Amino acid sequence: MEKEVLKKKKDPREIIKEKGRGIMETIKLRGELQMILRGPDGKIKETRIIKNTITAVGKALVSGLILTDVGGTACDYIAIGTGTPTATALGAEITTGGGARRGGADVTGTRVTTTTTDDTAQWVTTFTFTAGFAVTEEGIFNAASAGTMLASQSFVVLNVASEDTLTVTHKVTIS
Repeated sequence: MEKEVLKKKKDPREIIKEKGRGIMETIKLRGELQMILRGPDGKIKETRIIKNTITAVGKALVSGLILTDVGGTACDYIAIGTGTPTATALGAEITTGGGARRGGADVTGTRVTTTTTDDTAQWVTTFTFTAGFAVTEEGIFNAASAGTMLASQSFVVLNVASEDTLTVTHKVTIS
């Protein structure tokens, strides 16, 4: 009978369980935000790609979603704001002027391939502004208001004007 051996790696949080040649995997969630700002003429004014934070409550949501006995509500909403996100919400979510939270038919959710087939959840929406804002935060949620924030990011001010459009693509890769 083969003996099971536990070995500690350099990172004390990682344990490799060897039995023959088998290894336990370490799963990570990584997020990325892409924003494309266009003027009223459709020309690109600015493009940004930013790594984001997967929140603690977001990790708990994901673990619940893979369990029948726990469950939860999947994420289908993108919100932007003019503050700094906390651990559970945006600091100053925009609710007017074309910057209100978008979800349902206004957000396209798909699985895409980053490293292995369908390893990335992707949400895409476009905000069309009727007022100007100094946007500094974005987040993914599981409800039309409040709800659980899966991921968020704060960033240097992105100034949007009336008649501008902002396409937001938010990805969470499981690796």
